[in-house]
This record gives sequence, structure tokens and C-alpha cells, in this order.
Amino acid sequence: MPTFRHIEQPSGANPDLRMLAELMRKIPQLTAADIDELLPLWTRRGTLRRGEFLSQFGQVENHLYFMLKGTMRIYMPLPEEDAYTGFAYPGTMVTSVPSFLSGQPSEFCVQALQQCELLAISRADWMRLVEQNPNFGRFWRLEMERAVLGLIERQIDLLLPEPQQRLERVLKRSPHLFQLIPKRHIAAYLRMTPETLSRLGAVKS
Repeated sequence: MPTFRHIEQPSGANPDLRMLAELMRKIPQLTAADIDELLPLWTRRGTLRRGEFLSQFGQVENHLYFMLKGTMRIYMPLPEEDAYTGFAYPGTMVTSVPSFLSGQPSEFCVQALQQCELLAISRADWMRLVEQNPNFGRFWRLEMERAVLGLIERQIDLLLPEPQQRLERVLKRSPHLFQLIPKRHIAAYLRMTPETLSRLGAVKS
């Protein structure tokens, strides 16, 4: 099970929050005051060992997480094989999005591919901020629009019959994945075997 502890006096001076603060400063919609309002709400810090689950099928997800270290896979467990929907890595936010938004049990799993360190904010605190702070409201709306566009891109990937086509699209869209994620997980994401992926020459190790 993942272990979480409360952060004492969270602020921009806290090294655990510095990475998050630096990322937020790059968002045009947010001011320094907005970031100062956000940081104290990330009150928990967690560690997951390789193979541990951040979210499991049937669990209601009540937190949004920010990745400090490590990588995770996001997938739907199916009888024959897992259906991958994405990955998380340092500098990204992760959660079971449908469950986080709806409050319903998740149909997805979020699992650590290596030891991970992350920060957590409660759904209640995040949604309150989005509703009460217009800048965060705009930021969240843009993130949701980006997520919808990403879902459409992913659906196109899955419809393409040729492995080479699927590979080229993901290489163009997310080349960093091939430096961060193990080959067998990228192959599963692309709906091909690791041998096919190696033959196509995308990953050298």
C-alpha cells in the first residue's frame, strides 16, 4: 500500500513543493498570488514502491497527485490484456480522471512502474480552488480541453491498423516517453508486441 505523510507548513520554500511551484509559474493564467494560494493545499507527500497501486479498479479517487519522481502506467484491466491509456512521470499530474471528476468508482488502475514520490491535494480543496479562483477556473478548463483532445488522439491511434503508423504518431506527439518508460509498457500502449516495437527500431534497450 502507498504510504503518505502530512507536509509540515507547506510553502514554496519546501523542497517537495519547489518543483510544483516552478511548473505553475510557467502557466500564463496564474499569478504569483494564485500559486501562493495553491501550494499550502498540497498537504500530503507519498511514496510508492514498484508495482504498488495509486488507484485501483473500483476505488473512488479523492485526490489529485503531482509526480516528483518515478513513472506510472494508467490502464483499464481487461480479461485478455490491459488497455493502456497513458503514463505519468516527473512534472506531471496524475489521477483516475473519470473517478476524480465524477466521484464514482474507478474503471482504471494507476500503478507505479518504479519507486515513485508524489504530492497530493484533496478533490475538495482542488475543486474549491477551481470554483472560487477565476484564474484556476480558466486553467482547469484548458486542462480539460487538452485532455479531451488527447483522448481523441488516442482513439485515432487505436483505430490505425498498421503498427508503424501508431508508432510514428506517438513518437511525434510524445517522444519523451521512449526515454522514460520501459519497452514492454510502450509496446502494450501501442498495441504491439515488444518484438514488433524492437523491429521497428523505436527503442534500443
